[in-house]
Amino acid sequence: MNTKTSIVPNSPIPPVSSSLEKLRNGELRSDFPILARTVYGKPLVYLDNAATTQKPRCVVEAIAEEYYNVNANVHRGVHFLSQQATELHEASRETVHQFINARNTSEIIFTRGTTESINLLAFSFGEAFCHEGDEIIVSAMEHHSNLVPWQMLCERKGMTLRVIPLRADGTLDLDAFEQLFQSPREGSVRLVCVTHVSNVLGMVNPVERIIEIAHAHDVHVLVDGAQSTPHFMVDVQALDCDFFAFSGHKIYGPTGVGVLYGKEIFLEQMPPYQGGGEMIRNVSFERTTYNDLPYKFEAGTPDYVGTHALAVALDYVSAIGIDSIHQYEVELTRYALEQLSQIPDIHIYGYGQENGIYVPQSQSGINGSSVISFRVGNIHHLDLGTLLDRLGIAVRTGHHCAEPLMHLLGIEGTVRASLAFYNTRNDIDAFIAALKRVIQMF
Repeated sequence: MNTKTSIVPNSPIPPVSSSLEKLRNGELRSDFPILARTVYGKPLVYLDNAATTQKPRCVVEAIAEEYYNVNANVHRGVHFLSQQATELHEASRETVHQFINARNTSEIIFTRGTTESINLLAFSFGEAFCHEGDEIIVSAMEHHSNLVPWQMLCERKGMTLRVIPLRADGTLDLDAFEQLFQSPREGSVRLVCVTHVSNVLGMVNPVERIIEIAHAHDVHVLVDGAQSTPHFMVDVQALDCDFFAFSGHKIYGPTGVGVLYGKEIFLEQMPPYQGGGEMIRNVSFERTTYNDLPYKFEAGTPDYVGTHALAVALDYVSAIGIDSIHQYEVELTRYALEQLSQIPDIHIYGYGQENGIYVPQSQSGINGSSVISFRVGNIHHLDLGTLLDRLGIAVRTGHHCAEPLMHLLGIEGTVRASLAFYNTRNDIDAFIAALKRVIQMF
């Protein structure tokens, strides 16, 4: 599949109008060579996409091609290779800007991933806007990456971390959320940090309403988009979020590359996260002045090969059509839920039931995600996952970097199956057959 920023010639991009049928027929699986391999003598069924996605051939080839033909440090050289590498790197920023509909490219900061994006924000926003006695609000379902950096900020600044609780059905309690702005010290909340989609529950949170409530109290909002950006359209201007973070490796791009979007008005006021080359305008022994956005936050040599590969991945997703991807993944997830619902003594977290079938719950108007976390009776999640692996089924087990949520649910961990557009009904059927076989062993 060709991409507009790729320097690698590949097969033609299919018409977007035909993409949904191609997804249903599994025609794009051939773009992902790893899906053809076997493990333990069994065909690989890869259902760990919330942890990381597999990479299409065009992304891997773009990485190799740039190292072979366009490898030079960016922004600093007048020679041809440096100029070409810089053009690819900055074209990648433009691709990201368009993909999430930021206002301009200066609001797109390249990082190593969602985790670094949030840590950058926790430091720089904290230095600019936070003081002793202030408060940060997070939700009860946050990944550790959107919890620990805020705890560290609170410890450093003498601040308080407050939590949006869950309702009995596992959704966020927005009434309780509104009350957090009144107690104990009105006007002390500085930032709300919330995941767009829970990596455990698959819950699509009502971030539009959360942002509306926060903004009514003159409070800014960070949205963790690690689990949303790969699965449905994200428009940061329509959301009106102040900050948004996501990772390249979860949207078919390389590891070690991510994005922090921030409204320019706030980024301008924030100090740099790291010092070094590229983030400076002038340096003397007496004083340093900082570069313009976004370079102020991009110290050192960037992963310019990775940013180009990320752009290729985003172009690949755009060629398929993010709406087609979302529609297909919703269909596939519902099929998986129907099959799982037939297994005795299963409990699926974050989903309700209708006529004995687990169905997505939503406060957002978006009809579900691609994450399914479950337990079966008293079988330990690690035992289930280990034996499924021996049958070629790759799922994730454990607390999924959300220990506080697990404590609220009264469990140690779950088995998590997470889907991508290259998964098929055949994958689900193989997964269900393997799961039934493992359960029989107990």
